[in-house]
Amino acid sequence: MAHRLPMDRALGRLPPLNALRAFVASARHLSFSRAAEELFVTPAAVSQQVKLLEDHLGRVLFRRTNRALLLTDEGQALLPRLHESFALMGEALAGLEAMGDTGILTVSMAPSFAAKWLVPRLEGFQALHPEIDVRVTASMNLVAFADDGVDCAIRYGLGQYPGLVVERMLSESVVPVCSPALLRGRKARLTRAFLEGMTLLHDDSPEQDASCPSWGMWLKAAGIDGVDARRGLHFNQASLVLEAATSGRGVALAKAQLARDDLRQGRLVRLFETSQPVAFAYYFVCPPAKAGQRKVALFRDWIMREALAGDAPSPPRAPRRRRAR
Repeated sequence: MAHRLPMDRALGRLPPLNALRAFVASARHLSFSRAAEELFVTPAAVSQQVKLLEDHLGRVLFRRTNRALLLTDEGQALLPRLHESFALMGEALAGLEAMGDTGILTVSMAPSFAAKWLVPRLEGFQALHPEIDVRVTASMNLVAFADDGVDCAIRYGLGQYPGLVVERMLSESVVPVCSPALLRGRKARLTRAFLEGMTLLHDDSPEQDASCPSWGMWLKAAGIDGVDARRGLHFNQASLVLEAATSGRGVALAKAQLARDDLRQGRLVRLFETSQPVAFAYYFVCPPAKAGQRKVALFRDWIMREALAGDAPSPPRAPRRRRAR
């Protein structure tokens, strides 16, 4: 069995790649001139690279005559393996490029946005692009794209993400909501009389958006006195606030984008027609190196269309079939 060098030592002993390419092209054509045409360099440059390889190996690879360029025994022994190696490198690079077109697309976002906004709509993307497998990474932490293997993300903030491609998707606002079961036939109105017997549901998401109103801020702005704005249930995820509200556990200050489907389908009702805009918004972000990948671009275009669509998730659509030419 042949002894194999450790990878670092083996790589350290390799001759320059350009010299190897010049040899393979010259051996295939048995001509420095034709090899030069293939490599888009001059014949002199090809000859120099081949000489560099011969000096590196300490072997003569070609017999140079006035009429022909012929391989020596050493050159004939070397050519098949090098030709195979270049073919394997080409396959590896082609496979890497294909990963940007199909395969797995890893998307990072906050758990509440994933559960309440993306998941109800994701079937539409899968119907359009079954060749792309979406993996959703739900986390409140900002991912390191390269280290965490993430292709793109939806971030909730002010849009200040240096070094990334950033596109604003959705604005956000806050509105009081509750389950229709809590109304008991009463008109949906946010008043002191209505709130006195209700549990207040608080969204304590760690987003640090000073413009997002608490119950105390909302009640003061609405001119409602006599209600203890500190009482009630507290949650650290907006989706948990909405789940508690749809279950009839109390009255919530909901993020309108996340509550959109619950409102549209009648699981929640608004208690105040006017919503309070907040400074934070949802942004599509990705590293510049990922922006040009087909799978990332397709997901970006789809999610932007969904954001513009507004009220409801788009129904799944079958991918268009191309006409044969």
